Amino acid sequence: MPKPLLFQQISPADEAQAALTKRHLGVLAEALPAYFLALRAETDAALSLVLPPAGGKPYPYGRCEEITRDLHNRLVKRLERPACAVELALKGFIGKGGVFRSVWGVLREQYFQNAIQLGDLYVDVSNDTVVVTKPKVEILPMEASGLVSVRDLAHFRQTAERYWGATIYANHLTPPLAPLLPMISASPGRLRPGLQSACNYMIELMCRDEFREAEDWLRDGPAPPPEIAAAVLAGVPEDLRSRAADGGGEAWRQEAVAACRQARAARFQTNQRWRNQRIMDYLRMMGVQGK
Repeated sequence: MPKPLLFQQISPADEAQAALTKRHLGVLAEALPAYFLALRAETDAALSLVLPPAGGKPYPYGRCEEITRDLHNRLVKRLERPACAVELALKGFIGKGGVFRSVWGVLREQYFQNAIQLGDLYVDVSNDTVVVTKPKVEILPMEASGLVSVRDLAHFRQTAERYWGATIYANHLTPPLAPLLPMISASPGRLRPGLQSACNYMIELMCRDEFREAEDWLRDGPAPPPEIAAAVLAGVPEDLRSRAADGGGEAWRQEAVAACRQARAARFQTNQRWRNQRIMDYLRMMGVQGK
Protein backbone atom coordinates (compact mmCIF):
# COMPACT_ATOMS: atom_id res chain seq x y z
CA MET A 1 0.00 0.00 0.00
CA PRO A 2 1.45 3.43 -0.95
CA LYS A 3 2.33 5.78 1.88
CA PRO A 4 -0.04 8.70 2.47
CA LEU A 5 1.11 11.89 0.79
CA LEU A 6 2.93 14.39 2.95
CA PHE A 7 1.66 17.96 3.16
CA GLN A 8 2.26 19.59 -0.26
CA GLN A 9 3.85 16.43 -1.66
CA ILE A 10 3.46 15.99 -5.41
CA SER A 11 0.77 13.45 -6.23
CA PRO A 12 1.68 10.83 -8.86
CA ALA A 13 0.85 12.20 -12.30
CA ASP A 14 -0.18 8.77 -13.55
CA GLU A 15 -2.20 7.65 -16.57
CA ALA A 16 -5.49 8.11 -14.74
CA GLN A 17 -4.65 11.72 -13.88
CA ALA A 18 -3.42 12.35 -17.40
CA ALA A 19 -6.71 11.05 -18.83
CA LEU A 20 -8.80 13.15 -16.42
CA THR A 21 -6.76 16.23 -17.21
CA LYS A 22 -7.14 15.77 -20.94
CA ARG A 23 -10.87 15.05 -20.72
CA HIS A 24 -11.81 17.97 -18.49
CA LEU A 25 -9.08 20.57 -19.01
CA GLY A 26 -7.79 19.84 -22.50
CA VAL A 27 -10.22 22.28 -24.08
CA LEU A 28 -8.89 25.04 -21.80
CA ALA A 29 -5.41 25.19 -23.35
CA GLU A 30 -5.76 28.92 -24.02
CA ALA A 31 -8.27 29.86 -21.35
CA LEU A 32 -6.40 28.34 -18.39
CA PRO A 33 -3.30 30.59 -18.54
CA ALA A 34 -5.48 33.68 -18.92
CA TYR A 35 -7.61 32.60 -15.97
CA PHE A 36 -4.60 32.14 -13.70
CA LEU A 37 -3.13 35.45 -14.84
CA ALA A 38 -6.36 37.16 -13.80
CA LEU A 39 -6.20 35.47 -10.39
CA ARG A 40 -2.56 36.48 -10.07
CA ALA A 41 -3.52 40.09 -10.74
CA GLU A 42 -5.93 39.94 -7.79
CA THR A 43 -3.22 38.44 -5.60
CA ASP A 44 -0.72 41.11 -6.67
CA ALA A 45 -3.18 43.87 -5.88
CA ALA A 46 -3.61 42.51 -2.36
CA LEU A 47 -0.09 41.40 -1.44
CA SER A 48 1.95 44.18 -3.02
CA LEU A 49 0.38 46.60 -0.54
CA VAL A 50 1.26 44.63 2.60
CA LEU A 51 4.44 42.62 1.98
CA PRO A 52 7.74 44.39 2.62
CA PRO A 53 10.71 43.94 0.26
CA ALA A 54 12.35 40.51 0.46
CA GLY A 55 16.13 40.42 0.35
CA GLY A 56 16.09 44.18 -0.20
CA LYS A 57 14.12 43.78 -3.45
CA PRO A 58 10.53 44.88 -4.09
CA TYR A 59 7.52 42.61 -4.55
CA PRO A 60 7.17 40.05 -6.11
CA TYR A 61 10.81 39.05 -5.58
CA GLY A 62 11.14 36.23 -3.05
CA ARG A 63 7.38 35.89 -2.48
CA CYS A 64 6.77 32.52 -4.15
CA GLU A 65 5.18 30.96 -1.07
CA GLU A 66 2.91 33.89 -0.22
CA ILE A 67 1.71 34.37 -3.80
CA THR A 68 0.98 30.68 -4.36
CA ARG A 69 -0.82 30.32 -1.04
CA ASP A 70 -2.97 33.41 -1.62
CA LEU A 71 -3.90 32.42 -5.16
CA HIS A 72 -4.65 28.83 -4.16
CA ASN A 73 -6.96 30.08 -1.42
CA ARG A 74 -8.71 32.39 -3.87
CA LEU A 75 -9.26 29.52 -6.27
CA VAL A 76 -10.65 27.27 -3.55
CA LYS A 77 -13.24 29.92 -2.70
CA ARG A 78 -14.08 30.50 -6.36
CA LEU A 79 -14.75 26.81 -6.89
CA GLU A 80 -17.35 26.81 -4.12
CA ARG A 81 -19.54 28.79 -6.54
CA PRO A 82 -18.10 28.45 -10.05
CA ALA A 83 -19.02 31.41 -12.20
CA CYS A 84 -17.26 30.83 -15.53
CA ALA A 85 -16.40 28.04 -17.94
CA VAL A 86 -12.93 27.50 -16.46
CA GLU A 87 -14.26 27.21 -12.92
CA LEU A 88 -17.02 24.83 -14.02
CA ALA A 89 -14.45 22.65 -15.80
CA LEU A 90 -12.13 22.66 -12.78
CA LYS A 91 -14.95 21.75 -10.42
CA GLY A 92 -15.99 18.90 -12.70
CA PHE A 93 -12.40 17.71 -12.97
CA ILE A 94 -11.97 17.65 -9.19
CA GLY A 95 -15.34 15.98 -8.72
CA LYS A 96 -14.21 13.09 -10.91
CA GLY A 97 -11.05 12.56 -8.85
CA GLY A 98 -8.68 15.01 -10.49
CA VAL A 99 -5.82 16.15 -8.26
CA PHE A 100 -5.97 19.78 -7.15
CA ARG A 101 -3.41 20.60 -4.49
CA SER A 102 -0.73 23.04 -3.49
CA VAL A 103 2.68 21.40 -3.87
CA TRP A 104 6.25 22.20 -2.83
CA GLY A 105 9.53 20.69 -3.89
CA VAL A 106 12.80 21.17 -5.72
CA LEU A 107 12.64 22.63 -9.21
CA ARG A 108 15.21 21.36 -11.72
CA GLU A 109 17.55 20.53 -8.83
CA GLN A 110 18.16 24.26 -8.30
CA TYR A 111 15.40 25.92 -6.28
CA PHE A 112 12.76 25.32 -3.68
CA GLN A 113 9.47 25.98 -5.44
CA ASN A 114 5.77 26.28 -4.61
CA ALA A 115 3.21 25.47 -7.29
CA ILE A 116 -0.30 24.13 -7.90
CA GLN A 117 -0.87 20.63 -9.25
CA LEU A 118 -3.88 20.03 -11.50
CA GLY A 119 -3.88 16.37 -12.47
CA ASP A 120 -0.72 15.94 -14.51
CA LEU A 121 -0.24 19.70 -14.91
CA TYR A 122 2.27 21.90 -13.09
CA VAL A 123 0.86 25.39 -12.60
CA ASP A 124 3.45 27.90 -11.41
CA VAL A 125 1.64 31.09 -10.48
CA SER A 126 4.79 32.77 -9.08
CA ASN A 127 7.19 32.17 -11.94
CA ASP A 128 8.62 35.70 -11.66
CA THR A 129 9.68 35.72 -8.01
CA VAL A 130 13.36 34.98 -8.67
CA VAL A 131 13.79 36.48 -12.15
CA VAL A 132 11.15 39.22 -12.14
CA THR A 133 11.18 39.62 -15.93
CA LYS A 134 9.90 36.07 -16.49
CA PRO A 135 6.18 35.44 -17.21
CA LYS A 136 4.08 35.48 -14.06
CA VAL A 137 2.39 32.13 -14.82
CA GLU A 138 3.83 28.98 -16.34
CA ILE A 139 1.80 25.81 -17.06
CA LEU A 140 3.59 22.61 -18.06
CA PRO A 141 3.10 18.85 -17.89
CA MET A 142 4.25 17.87 -14.40
CA GLU A 143 6.81 15.45 -15.82
CA ALA A 144 8.35 18.19 -17.97
CA SER A 145 8.38 20.80 -15.22
CA GLY A 146 11.35 19.39 -13.34
CA LEU A 147 9.58 19.72 -9.98
CA VAL A 148 10.24 16.82 -7.62
CA SER A 149 9.47 16.26 -3.95
CA VAL A 150 12.31 16.64 -1.45
CA ARG A 151 13.59 13.10 -0.99
CA ASP A 152 15.53 13.41 2.24
CA LEU A 153 17.72 15.70 4.32
CA ALA A 154 20.62 15.35 1.90
CA HIS A 155 18.40 16.57 -0.95
CA PHE A 156 17.24 19.52 1.17
CA ARG A 157 20.81 20.42 2.14
CA GLN A 158 22.03 20.21 -1.44
CA THR A 159 19.24 22.52 -2.62
CA ALA A 160 19.76 24.99 0.23
CA GLU A 161 23.45 25.17 -0.64
CA ARG A 162 22.68 25.87 -4.30
CA TYR A 163 19.68 28.16 -3.87
CA TRP A 164 20.55 30.10 -0.73
CA GLY A 165 24.32 29.76 -0.78
CA ALA A 166 23.83 28.20 2.65
CA THR A 167 26.14 26.18 4.83
CA ILE A 168 24.21 23.56 6.81
CA TYR A 169 25.12 22.42 10.32
CA ALA A 170 23.64 19.98 12.81
CA ASN A 171 21.27 21.52 15.35
CA HIS A 172 22.94 20.65 18.63
CA LEU A 173 21.75 23.91 20.16
CA THR A 174 18.03 23.29 20.77
CA PRO A 175 17.51 19.59 21.64
CA PRO A 176 13.72 19.90 22.22
CA LEU A 177 13.37 21.01 18.57
CA ALA A 178 16.09 18.84 17.05
CA PRO A 179 13.89 15.84 16.07
CA LEU A 180 11.78 18.11 13.85
CA LEU A 181 14.34 20.81 13.02
CA PRO A 182 17.70 19.01 12.89
CA MET A 183 19.54 21.56 10.73
CA ILE A 184 20.95 25.05 11.12
CA SER A 185 21.48 27.10 7.96
CA ALA A 186 23.77 30.07 7.61
CA SER A 187 23.65 32.13 4.40
CA PRO A 188 25.67 35.19 3.42
CA GLY A 189 23.63 38.37 3.69
CA ARG A 190 20.93 36.92 5.97
CA LEU A 191 20.23 38.65 9.26
CA ARG A 192 20.69 35.56 11.42
CA PRO A 193 21.33 31.84 10.96
CA GLY A 194 18.20 29.77 11.51
CA LEU A 195 16.76 26.33 12.17
CA GLN A 196 15.58 24.24 9.22
CA SER A 197 13.07 23.46 8.12
CA ALA A 198 9.85 24.60 9.75
CA CYS A 199 7.69 23.92 6.70
CA ASN A 200 5.02 21.26 7.16
CA TYR A 201 6.45 19.00 4.46
CA MET A 202 9.86 18.69 6.10
CA ILE A 203 8.34 18.26 9.56
CA GLU A 204 6.16 15.43 8.29
CA LEU A 205 9.19 13.94 6.53
CA MET A 206 11.08 13.85 9.84
CA CYS A 207 8.10 12.17 11.52
CA ARG A 208 7.60 9.58 8.78
CA ASP A 209 10.76 7.63 9.61
CA GLU A 210 10.39 8.25 13.35
CA PHE A 211 13.20 10.82 13.45
CA ARG A 212 15.85 8.33 12.31
CA GLU A 213 17.20 10.52 9.52
CA ALA A 214 17.25 13.50 11.87
CA GLU A 215 19.15 11.38 14.41
CA ASP A 216 21.72 10.32 11.81
CA TRP A 217 22.37 13.91 10.78
CA LEU A 218 22.63 15.12 14.36
CA ARG A 219 25.10 12.32 15.10
CA ASP A 220 27.27 12.76 11.99
CA GLY A 221 26.74 16.33 10.78
CA PRO A 222 29.11 19.20 11.56
CA ALA A 223 28.48 21.26 14.66
CA PRO A 224 27.95 24.98 14.06
CA PRO A 225 31.12 27.01 14.62
CA PRO A 226 31.16 29.28 17.69
CA GLU A 227 30.10 32.44 15.86
CA ILE A 228 27.11 30.69 14.22
CA ALA A 229 26.13 29.03 17.49
CA ALA A 230 26.28 32.35 19.32
CA ALA A 231 24.12 34.04 16.68
CA VAL A 232 21.45 31.33 16.96
CA LEU A 233 21.53 31.10 20.76
CA ALA A 234 21.06 34.87 21.05
CA GLY A 235 17.41 34.26 20.14
CA VAL A 236 16.77 30.97 21.95
CA PRO A 237 14.81 30.93 25.25
CA GLU A 238 16.60 29.14 28.10
CA ASP A 239 14.14 26.23 28.22
CA LEU A 240 14.91 25.31 24.60
CA ARG A 241 18.69 25.26 25.02
CA SER A 242 20.94 22.30 25.71
CA ARG A 243 21.20 21.41 29.38
CA ALA A 244 24.76 20.15 29.00
CA ALA A 245 27.21 22.16 31.06
CA ASP A 246 30.31 21.80 28.89
CA GLY A 247 29.52 24.80 26.70
CA GLY A 248 29.12 22.77 23.56
CA GLY A 249 30.96 19.88 22.00
CA GLU A 250 30.15 16.20 22.31
CA ALA A 251 27.71 16.57 25.19
CA TRP A 252 25.51 18.89 23.12
CA ARG A 253 25.63 16.48 20.20
CA GLN A 254 24.64 13.54 22.37
CA GLU A 255 21.75 15.46 23.93
CA ALA A 256 20.33 16.27 20.48
CA VAL A 257 20.71 12.64 19.36
CA ALA A 258 19.05 11.45 22.57
CA ALA A 259 16.12 13.80 21.94
CA CYS A 260 15.36 11.89 18.72
CA ARG A 261 15.51 8.54 20.45
CA GLN A 262 13.31 9.73 23.29
CA ALA A 263 10.77 11.19 20.87
CA ARG A 264 10.66 7.88 18.96
CA ALA A 265 10.28 5.83 22.14
CA ALA A 266 7.37 8.05 23.18
CA ARG A 267 5.85 7.71 19.68
CA PHE A 268 5.77 11.45 19.27
CA GLN A 269 5.93 10.95 15.49
CA THR A 270 2.18 10.28 15.61
CA ASN A 271 1.38 12.80 18.36
CA GLN A 272 -0.10 15.91 16.76
CA ARG A 273 -0.30 17.72 20.08
CA TRP A 274 3.42 17.24 20.70
CA ARG A 275 4.22 18.43 17.20
CA ASN A 276 2.07 21.51 17.59
CA GLN A 277 3.78 22.30 20.89
CA ARG A 278 7.20 22.12 19.25
CA ILE A 279 6.04 24.45 16.48
CA MET A 280 4.79 26.88 19.10
CA ASP A 281 8.21 26.65 20.77
CA TYR A 282 9.84 27.47 17.44
CA LEU A 283 7.52 30.43 16.90
CA ARG A 284 8.25 31.60 20.44
CA MET A 285 11.95 31.46 19.60
CA MET A 286 11.35 33.44 16.41
CA GLY A 287 9.45 36.01 18.47
CA VAL A 288 12.43 36.40 20.77
CA GLN A 289 14.73 36.80 17.76
CA GLY A 290 12.50 39.50 16.32
CA LYS A 291 12.79 41.71 19.39
